[in-house]
Amino acid sequence: MAFVLADRVQETSTTSGTGTLSLAGAVTDYVSFVSGVGSGNTTYYVINDAVANVWEVGIGTVTAGSPNTLSRTTVLSNSSGTTALISFTGNLLNVWCDYPAERAVYQDL
Repeated sequence: MAFVLADRVQETSTTSGTGTLSLAGAVTDYVSFVSGVGSGNTTYYVINDAVANVWEVGIGTVTAGSPNTLSRTTVLSNSSGTTALISFTGNLLNVWCDYPAERAVYQDL
């Protein structure tokens, strides 16, 4: 298992609750988490529910299967201002690979 960052990884999900997300496939012009990050690897993720106006940024593990999944292992931040898992309600979620600002390394230019 490796930590992987990948460009242009985005999928949707309609998973509810605080558990592992079932991924519904890549958004047009993007690749899936399994294709971009790889099964068994961990990555930074963002989950956004535009209907309920809630979001979560964290670290998760990708698993290939039917369906492919993203386990939400560590929450770095969320729309509630905490590091707790957001309980999603089953609305359409956009899920993508990102590089969180709080984990970024900056060089003074």
